[in-house]
Formats: sequence, C-alpha cells, structure tokens
Amino acid sequence: MKRNGVAHLLPFLKLFRRQWLMMLIGLTLSITTLMAGIGLLSLSGWFLSATAVAGLSVATAQAFNYFTPAGGVRFLSIARTASRYGERLATHEATFKLLTTLRCWAWRKLMPLSASDLQGVRRGDLLNRLVSDIDTLDHLYLRLVTPMAASLLMIAALYLFLGWFDSTLALTLCSLLLMLWVLLPLTFYQLGHKPGIEQLDAKRHFRVLMLEYLQGQSELTLFGAVTRFRGELDKAQSRLFASQAAMANVTALSQAALVLSHGLAVVTLLYLAADGVGDNLPPGPMLALVVFSTLACIEMLMPLAGAFQHLSACVSAAERVNQLVDKTPSIEFDETSHRQVTQGALVLKDIDFGYLAGHKVLNGINLTIKAGEKVALLGQTGCGKSSLLSLITREWQQQAGELTLDGQPIDRYSERELRRGMTVVSQRIYLFTGTLRDNLTLAQLDEIPQGLTRAETKAAVAANDLKLIEVLNRVGLATLTQGDKPLDTWIGEGGRQLSGGEQRRIGVARALLRDAPLLLLDEPTEGLDQRTEREIMALLLAFAQDKTLVMISHRLTAMAQMDRIHLMDNGVIRCSGNHQTLLQQDTHYASLHRRLHSPNVG
Repeated sequence: MKRNGVAHLLPFLKLFRRQWLMMLIGLTLSITTLMAGIGLLSLSGWFLSATAVAGLSVATAQAFNYFTPAGGVRFLSIARTASRYGERLATHEATFKLLTTLRCWAWRKLMPLSASDLQGVRRGDLLNRLVSDIDTLDHLYLRLVTPMAASLLMIAALYLFLGWFDSTLALTLCSLLLMLWVLLPLTFYQLGHKPGIEQLDAKRHFRVLMLEYLQGQSELTLFGAVTRFRGELDKAQSRLFASQAAMANVTALSQAALVLSHGLAVVTLLYLAADGVGDNLPPGPMLALVVFSTLACIEMLMPLAGAFQHLSACVSAAERVNQLVDKTPSIEFDETSHRQVTQGALVLKDIDFGYLAGHKVLNGINLTIKAGEKVALLGQTGCGKSSLLSLITREWQQQAGELTLDGQPIDRYSERELRRGMTVVSQRIYLFTGTLRDNLTLAQLDEIPQGLTRAETKAAVAANDLKLIEVLNRVGLATLTQGDKPLDTWIGEGGRQLSGGEQRRIGVARALLRDAPLLLLDEPTEGLDQRTEREIMALLLAFAQDKTLVMISHRLTAMAQMDRIHLMDNGVIRCSGNHQTLLQQDTHYASLHRRLHSPNVG
C-alpha cells in the first residue's frame, strides 16, 4: 500500500481505538488543567486589581467581598495541581499501553515474514525500526494528539468565557490563537522536515554501525580494521551532531516565533481592552482579567512550537515501520488446516530454486525420502545442501517444482503443525540470553498442563528438570549439571559463557527433547573432535531409530548407517547410493573416505 506524508500515520491512529477510554480520560484531564491554569491567572489578575481599586476608599474596601475570590484562587490552584498529576498518570498510562499495542501489532505483522521477505534489511536497521521507530511513535498521542486537541478545545472554551464579558475581545483573541494553532505547526513542519529526516537517518545509521562495531569486535581486531571502522563511526557521529544542531536551530526559531506571536497577542488585547470591556467603562479590573487570560494562553500554545518536530519524526518513523508491516508474506501456510505430520516422508519433484533472479542454486532436484529412512546429503560448500533444507523448513520458497510431506503439498500444513512435525539442528546454534533451562525447554512440545495444584505443578517441574539434566548428561555436558540448581545457570548473552562445542551440544540436546517424526540435521557435529562426533552421531541415530532423518554434512561420519546417500554438485544430485555402493562406484567419494579415515588424520 503506497502512502504519502501524514497518511503513513493512519494505520497507527486506527490502533488508538483500543485505548480510547484512557486516552479520553487523559484528554479530559489535560483540558481541565488548562482551564484551571487560565482561570487561576485570570481570577488572580482580576482579584489583585479589584482589591487595589476597592482599597481607594474605606467604603469600597469594607463592601468588597475578599473571601469568595480568595476561595476561588485556592480552589483553582488545588484543581490545577490535582488535574495535572492525574493528566500525567492518565496520558503516560495510555502512552505505555499504546506502545505495547504498537509493538505487539508490529511483531504480529513481522513474524510471518520469511528470510526472502527481509532480504536487503540489515539486522541493525531492523532492530532500529522495531525499537527506536516504534518508540518515536509514542509521541503521536502524548505530544501531538493530546496537546493539539486540548488546545483547540480550550480555544473554544476561552471564547465562551470571554464572550460572556465582551464578544469582540473574545473573537479577536480566539482568532489570533486559532491562527497560531494552524500556522505554527504547518510552517515549522515544512522548515523542520528536512532536518528532522536527516536527524533520524543519521541516528539510524550511527546505531547500525555501532551495533556492527560491537558485534564484530573479534573480526575487526583480527584483520586490523578497527581504526578504519572507527573512522566510519566517527563520521556517522559527526553527521548526527550536525543534524541535531540544525534541528535545534529550527526548534529555537519556533520557540522565538511563539513567544513573539504571544507577545503581540497580549499587546493587541491590552490595546483593545483599554477602551473598555463590555459595559465596563473604564475597564478597571476587567482589563486585568482579559490581559491575564491572554498571558495564561502561553501554556496551551507551548506544545504547538514543538509539534512540528514530533510530527516530522512520527511521519518518518511510521513510514519506515510501514515498509515492514506492509510486506506480504511470500510463504503462506494453510492456517485452517489441522493436518499433522505423522511419518516425515518427503518427495521433491523438479525443484528449482535461487536466491537471485536468473541464478539457480537448485536445478531440477528430484528426491524421494521414505518414512523412517535415513538419508545424507553430501557435497562441497555452495552445492545447495543447506538451500534444500531451507525449502523443507519453508524458510524459503522454491520457484518451480513440488514438495510434498506425508503425501500432501507442504503448503497445506499450518505453520504450527509443520513446526511440531520436525526437529531441526541447524548449522548455527543460537542461544538466548537466559538460563540453561530457558534454552532447553523452548524445544519441548509438551508444556506443563494448566489447572494443576501447586504441589502437582512443583512435582511436574521437578520431573521435567530431571529429564533436562539427563539429556545434558547424554550429550556430554555433565560439567554443566553440577551444583544445587544447575539449570538456573546464567549462560550470558548468546551463550557467551559457553564454548563453541558446548553450544553445539546444547543444540543436540534440544533435538533429543523434541519428539517429532522428521529430524533435519545441518552439520550437527561441526566443531567437534572425531571421537565426540562419533558419540553424538551414535546418539542421534539411536534417537532417530523410528524417525525420518535427513542430514547435511561434508564429513563421512556414520555414513555406513545411512540408508541412502546423495552426492550433490552445482545444484544437482550427481549420484546416489548407500555407503558400500558409493565406495565402489564413485572415485571422489572413495578417495574422500580414505583421506578422512586415514590413521594420520586428527
């Protein structure tokens, strides 16, 4: 969907309906605060002037009612304080709820997107859109909608209040205020649009570079590129400071224009009211009421000066978030289907696939894997093994051909059932920042049932913990199961406190915790020594005894236990057979086997 300008905000404004009650309360309290503030200053100005006039003679001084205006001043001051406090609570509560709604909405739009849908989006930029840009959109209610709506309604209320005394003065003041309400945001939105966009882009670019700098410290140090990368980072920082300075200049100009305009409004009303206010000639205390009312309007005009800046930032942030959420998922699942994966049988027929147009990674692949069969895909890096696996997991979509699972086209499964039907040990094991338990239980299909008593829940958790410890011991991580509460061990960001081999073993442990009919292994023993590799493969093969297994590897460990081995080269299956057949018929396979199993190797 193509949008222009402020139209980018429409999807987010529609989400506001979910929090309409709290937003309405915040707006009402904001108007109450403004009314109490203007009323307080107006009444105080009139009271001081009227008191001074009444004190000119003993008779007027004794006849003047000091108590009612004094009580009104106290009431309005208390009301202003209370309503301001309530307004802060209500508007910030509404803002936080809106922010939660925005984040959940954006995540729901983002989650169906596949790797192909996010091509060309850098991870740092994606993070910036999901965090910084959505944070920017919270200004939409707090600093745009509420103050703009409150000031507009307050102008109408001010007209009714002053019109009670003098309709001409009320019309003059409210016309000036309405003109400022319209012209100030529009004028400075145009002046600040370019600097605002430049500031957001500079901030985004700096954050992306900073994230890459922090994540790539090892590589930058090893290749001596730290100084060069720091230079790029310094340039990005200088650009950010320059954009902030330009935006500060426009902001200062808007503040100056607001103060000047407000001063002119005060002088104008002072001049007009000097001739009399309504039937009061001379105006006397009523002159002070009108002038002080005009002075008090500065409170409701202040947000107008900064509205242009927040509007520019919100429009830019909304545009960038919309670029993500407007994407249509290229891979669709049949979410109405309740079909389950029961055997894991796979058939690939005439599969063509490429990451770029005109460049095929897989070319006419035909492959049949029966239920319960153990199959290995071998080949050099770049031959298409991992790409083939990504089609089975539906991370990518083939351009041509048909892929069936248990006799049904794979796109007829819901995403939930497809994920429940397969276990994947990927080449890159990702560990979440958390405890050892957190990183293991995410692989379990069966959760602890709801509705159990406290004692039953505690017993179920204890039983599951014993299961987790048993699996860790089986994959050779007994050193992590020592101590009173080993599963509560904090493994650091990305598993930083674990070695590469330990991280890979946790990936294998996850597989053992997931009882699915289809087991997909992508270099499951990468980074392990030969002895450990054999132990892990024996463990995985025993686990997959009644399952369909597809393994990608460039090593020949456990090939004798495979029912079928397919050798891939340049996106095609060059030859197939079992271990003994390939040793006799394929010279490359035979020579690789001799070299890897030579006594001198390792």
